[in-house]
Amino acid sequence: MDQLSLISEEAAEIDEQITDIFRTLSNGFQKLEKVKDANRKSRQLEELTDKMRECKSLIKEFDREVKSLESRIDAVTNRMLSEKKQAMIKELNSYVALKKQHNTKLEKKKIDLFDGPNEGFHEDNVLLASTMTNEQVMDHGNKMMDETDQAIERGRKVVQETINVGTETTASLKAQRASKLVKEIGRQVATDKLIMTMLFLIVMGVVIIIIIKLVNPNNKDISDIPGLPPPAQSRKLLWHTN
Repeated sequence: MDQLSLISEEAAEIDEQITDIFRTLSNGFQKLEKVKDANRKSRQLEELTDKMRECKSLIKEFDREVKSLESRIDAVTNRMLSEKKQAMIKELNSYVALKKQHNTKLEKKKIDLFDGPNEGFHEDNVLLASTMTNEQVMDHGNKMMDETDQAIERGRKVVQETINVGTETTASLKAQRASKLVKEIGRQVATDKLIMTMLFLIVMGVVIIIIIKLVNPNNKDISDIPGLPPPAQSRKLLWHTN
């Protein structure tokens, strides 16, 4: 029976489970280095992540058990248990760092290793709530909520700015199209007016020529108009004397 079992059988059992998980994680990451297929590596990495979540939960249980023994053990034993807990956290952090490296290589989105209900732990720093004072926990929670609110507000502003830019762009495009349409219609109307004016002048010229020709049919300055009968020739009577 080891020293930890003499202090607490429950703590010794938890320690044994954590040791088994660390052994599994060590072997798992060694095998992961040899995997070439990205999909297979991603699946195995998720399995190792589950093991790290389980290990984190066990470390918290170990910490609660140690705290329950503080009043019954001496300072030396308490220091030994605290150092053992810190060693567990340090080793778990080393596997967290390995997981991050593999995620970076796979060019996948980083996931929160200890994401779960009412938890806000980051995988780069496995910070156990049991190692923090109540004031530190509250300050940390308030800071996270403030950061979340700021992120939401920034996102809202980005969305609103995007909507405004889209609205302004649409209005600008509509105005440009309307302006082009008005100019095109104006050009067509001007062209139509010019054609109508020219036709009017031609018709008026023809009418004037016809009138002049009718009034003065012997006017040699104006050619005969097709379709208009030539002027009647004056008849000369020849008188013959018998």
